[in-house]
Amino acid sequence: MKLYYKPGACSLATHIILNEIGKPYSLEKVDTSTKKTETGADYLLINPRGAVPAIEIEPGVVLTQNSAILQYVGDHADIAAFKPVYGSMERARLQEALGFCGDLHSAFGGLFAPGLTEEAEKSVHEQIHRRMSQFEQMLSDDHAYWLGDDFTQADAYAAVIMTWAVFKKVDISHHRKAWALREKVMARPSAKRAFQEEGLA
Repeated sequence: MKLYYKPGACSLATHIILNEIGKPYSLEKVDTSTKKTETGADYLLINPRGAVPAIEIEPGVVLTQNSAILQYVGDHADIAAFKPVYGSMERARLQEALGFCGDLHSAFGGLFAPGLTEEAEKSVHEQIHRRMSQFEQMLSDDHAYWLGDDFTQADAYAAVIMTWAVFKKVDISHHRKAWALREKVMARPSAKRAFQEEGLA
């Protein structure tokens, strides 16, 4: 599989999960402003929406949207927590968590809007802290990870989103359980390798 990514973007979550499953993959960096890949390809011919990630499953077969990609990769792994049984509550909970990651993504994504006014930036911070407060309530001190004691794709996605606060110097560490989850995910060898491969380390 080939992952089309932008360093530090939400595609980093898929990159981490690819490292977790231990199967071979290749990477191609995308400049989302010019819509060109590092090899000079027109990225809009790969993903007409121009966003990352996209993953090429085989020549000419491309999947987009992070939550779909994360589930697809998980379903082709040998890790039980990545592929709960179809129709089970465990699978529904994983999908629910990935759906909430979309809410977190939208809130934190405002940090990257061009030309933010002071008032707009304040609104973005309010949205971030609202979503982070909701996330904090979902987490339990009794579990190692979000959905229990096993690491899942939702943990990777949420941790990557929270890392944007680090890049933008927004302190969210008072959301104690959420921040501890981020630290735990980023300490995993799969995350460290992804950071290195994307030139973020």
